[in-house]
Amino acid sequence: MLRHAIAPVRRYTKASHDVVRHSRLNSDAKVLLLYVQGLPESEAAAPKPLSEHAARLGLKGRAYQKAKQLLADCGYLHEWREQGARGRWVTEQLLANVTLTRDEASRAREGGAGADGDDCVPSERPPTVGRPGERTVGDSPQTEDSGEKDLPHPPPQDRRDLDVDEAAGAIGEEPEPEAEPEAEPGSAPASALELAEAEGVLLSLRHAHRDLLLGVREARLLADAAAEWLRRGVSAPDLRRALTTGLPADGIRSAVGFLRHRLIQKLPAARRQVTPTPPPERTAAPARRSLVTCPGPGDEHVFRPRNDETHCLRCRTAAAFEATLRLQPLSEPWRTRVQECAAGA
Repeated sequence: MLRHAIAPVRRYTKASHDVVRHSRLNSDAKVLLLYVQGLPESEAAAPKPLSEHAARLGLKGRAYQKAKQLLADCGYLHEWREQGARGRWVTEQLLANVTLTRDEASRAREGGAGADGDDCVPSERPPTVGRPGERTVGDSPQTEDSGEKDLPHPPPQDRRDLDVDEAAGAIGEEPEPEAEPEAEPGSAPASALELAEAEGVLLSLRHAHRDLLLGVREARLLADAAAEWLRRGVSAPDLRRALTTGLPADGIRSAVGFLRHRLIQKLPAARRQVTPTPPPERTAAPARRSLVTCPGPGDEHVFRPRNDETHCLRCRTAAAFEATLRLQPLSEPWRTRVQECAAGA
């Protein structure tokens, strides 16, 4: 790839890499944002709707609506719809070249602290009273050369290390190494797969909120605490939701400190080891009986009794049906009943 770039000396706009390389913004949204950012002070003093600036770029209809929706989803565009004193609805728009949350955009709209949290606006200093004085001209101060070399100061040591070294020098013994913190009872060391998954979750938090941006070394420092969540049965989406829900409204000063505190304080309870109940013992099936000859009518046939039966099922069913017919004789025809009723009348 050949690259040849000449920096312009006038009539240019500084574009942030976060805007130019944004993966979700299309070309129309980027051009519209840079166009509004590069407006001169004369046009910026008289605010106009975003649709008029888009019309000057040739963005109309569906193209403008899509670019506007992308800017709003990514946090660059914020709108407020309010009803004025005369009952007319007014829509106020705020377009920024950095992503802002709803609270930060509201503070910027009200004229308070901006996105960077600067409360004071730089201004010109008042001139010093009086006329400028004359500059004293002279040589550098004379120093005595003793012939010794000036060596740089050693790097400062930790106060705790200095105290340990002084105590060891006074007693004549070497300081003992610091004991490593003991692991939680019942917790196994995290595997490489769990550490890699936890590190991936921590590095992906910047997509949910820009204040949760972590470096690779910072994510590795917190990977053990995050892997403990995964080891306790929490899935990766649930861990990401627990770390990005309920963020402070005034922003996050230290992403590492905030995530370490949340990982320790909101650590779920360990899963209980449930002992599976043994299946109930099956009772032994009764032994199969031998075949018995049925004494019922018909051809000779055999059957296998279950209890103490002497006849097979077919013979017992036929005998029960015949007994039912003997107990309940067939009713007389209806004609005979009608004749009897007529004779009795």
